[in-house]
Amino acid sequence: MTTSCDIPEALCQILRDARHVCILTGAGVSAESGVPTFRDAQDGLWAQYAPQDLATPDAFLINPALIWRWYRWRRELVNSAMPNSGHYAIASLSELVPQLTLVTQNVDNLHQRAGSRNVIEFHGNLFNDRCFADGSLHIADESLDVPVCPDCGGNLRPGVVWFGEAIPESALHESCSAAADCDVFLSIGTSSQVYPAAGLANLAKNNGAIVVEINPEPTMLAADFDFAIAGKSGVVLPELLESLAVKRSGQDRSEK
Repeated sequence: MTTSCDIPEALCQILRDARHVCILTGAGVSAESGVPTFRDAQDGLWAQYAPQDLATPDAFLINPALIWRWYRWRRELVNSAMPNSGHYAIASLSELVPQLTLVTQNVDNLHQRAGSRNVIEFHGNLFNDRCFADGSLHIADESLDVPVCPDCGGNLRPGVVWFGEAIPESALHESCSAAADCDVFLSIGTSSQVYPAAGLANLAKNNGAIVVEINPEPTMLAADFDFAIAGKSGVVLPELLESLAVKRSGQDRSEK
């Protein structure tokens, strides 16, 4: 049996039997909510700037006020977006499997707004403010062009991972542990080109997991996945969820 998205029944059965599902989501999931990818956002007012002009520690040291204007603009853009059916399907899937770990490369809070809990934010959070000097979290004084740390007086910065920075140790450790432990790994809406996040699928596969890609266009690594489904997450995931729920309901009735 397949759906209109050509979801194999074998995959549905694998998910029904799964002990631990690990999901990695990328910019494609947020794009379906109207959130532009980082590079797509470099248009209009910001077209004159390259990513390294706006998202590196050196850029912040040179012109922190410019960086704050850029990130406040991005926050307004993201605040106007709403979670899509893919976000909600992932949150619902957590109720159908014994264990689900969600790792996201997105920084926009849309998974949390859709109801997902304990989300591992691989690249930080757009709405966090932290001290550039010591990394401590604070609530920024928005009346200031460049907010300052109430503890040390240093500049606060947006709480995202910039180019050239390491992934937060806790996020990296938790993500790798989940990928190594899961028996099903879903890579959703990601190009599979940005490391170390892209390496999580390989880690899962090397530890015996079934690995699945869901993306509108197959990535260059699609052939390495056990299943590669071409489609938007907002279409594929609700259909996959419906298939799981229908079959599980039938199983429950037969057991009574």
